Amino acid sequence: MLVMNSPFPTVDSDRAGRARGEPAQRLLIHATIVAVCLWTVFFWNLSTPGLRDRSGNLKGTDFLHLYTIGTLALEHRGSDLYDMEAQAELSADRVPEAKGLRYLPLYPPQVSIFFAPFALLSYREALWFWWILSAGVYATCCYVIWRMCAGLQSYGLCVIVAAVGFPPLFHLITWGQTSALALACLTAFYLQLRAGRELSAGFVLGLLAFKPQLAFAAAIVLVGLGMWKVIFSAVASAIVEFAVGIFYYGFVPVLTWMRTLWATRHLTGLLEPRLYQTHSLRTFWSMLIPWSSFSLVLYIVSGTIVLAWTIQVWKQSQAGQLRFSILLLATVLVSPHLTVYDLVILVPAFLLLADWLLGQERTKATARMGLLLYLVYMLPLVGFLSRWTHVQMSVIAMYVLAYQIWRALDNDDKRVTAPAGDQVAQI
Repeated sequence: MLVMNSPFPTVDSDRAGRARGEPAQRLLIHATIVAVCLWTVFFWNLSTPGLRDRSGNLKGTDFLHLYTIGTLALEHRGSDLYDMEAQAELSADRVPEAKGLRYLPLYPPQVSIFFAPFALLSYREALWFWWILSAGVYATCCYVIWRMCAGLQSYGLCVIVAAVGFPPLFHLITWGQTSALALACLTAFYLQLRAGRELSAGFVLGLLAFKPQLAFAAAIVLVGLGMWKVIFSAVASAIVEFAVGIFYYGFVPVLTWMRTLWATRHLTGLLEPRLYQTHSLRTFWSMLIPWSSFSLVLYIVSGTIVLAWTIQVWKQSQAGQLRFSILLLATVLVSPHLTVYDLVILVPAFLLLADWLLGQERTKATARMGLLLYLVYMLPLVGFLSRWTHVQMSVIAMYVLAYQIWRALDNDDKRVTAPAGDQVAQI
């Protein structure tokens, strides 16, 4: 996950090589420090004999909910998928250390079927298996994108260390969340679009139905570009995914899930108990502005602007790295609900933008983009400060970076206005 600036133009090759390597060396040092600190804390916190860590939290935290709904799937208890009390009782029965813990059930019914095999194991075994699977998916996505970035091939060690030290990865593993699956869907979406396979690109995008908020930006951008084949394929894929849950449980749990989602507009305290750990425009404005109606208007306006930038970049730029990177930034920024662990979906953006920057001349604009990329990488470390400042700096950095990508169109000598049918070929 290289976030270095592009190489400096110099006269002799030795100086050019040194100039090219200096940002990577600094990043390697910084990423190493972050990685060592984060994962030392992680393993030290887990080094207790029971299922409670040194902070008193259940190890895996949110994985308990996934483990519980997997148990409900094994027992074919569709009626309890959205019953918090029934799930709390079941959790305490299967994992005594989890007594007293309750989770707001928001995953669609088919997710419980996916986690049913995990419920065949003890909680400790299932958690370790899920950690290994999540880390493997994350590493695979990093590797696949890195192999496509010609400019990054000589920076393998730096990429590995930066990927390991990415703060949202630490949160993903600590919380036992599902965001690695979302990263896999978005990475596959990029790969399929790049290969010109619109139907399969839409299919993997539609699999994000288990986290629909992460498909929100892509849906609007695709409609704005008129990429109907991708859209119809995505809709069909989402329908098939929901059909799995309907076939297994019937229609009632799906309808209950929809009612539960609708009710969350009054349950934001349960959905987002730690607002400082969220990183989207909606929560940015709600933390900053005390009047909910005003903050909602600002969220809609600022989100519309970043989506307009994204559509314009897709229409005018021939650089696939810029297109997919701004789409991922928009996905994070306009998401109605996005917690720190979901930021792992930005991994392809780090790699693709770094690769693009390495191919550009050193200018003030590219230097700003390199700095912003570094800030987007690091700022999740200090997200907790927004508890007192009420300003989530990571959101500002992502928004300005999206703006800089849009401004890069002004310096793109090869830009063309492409018809909708050419968007796939050019990514």
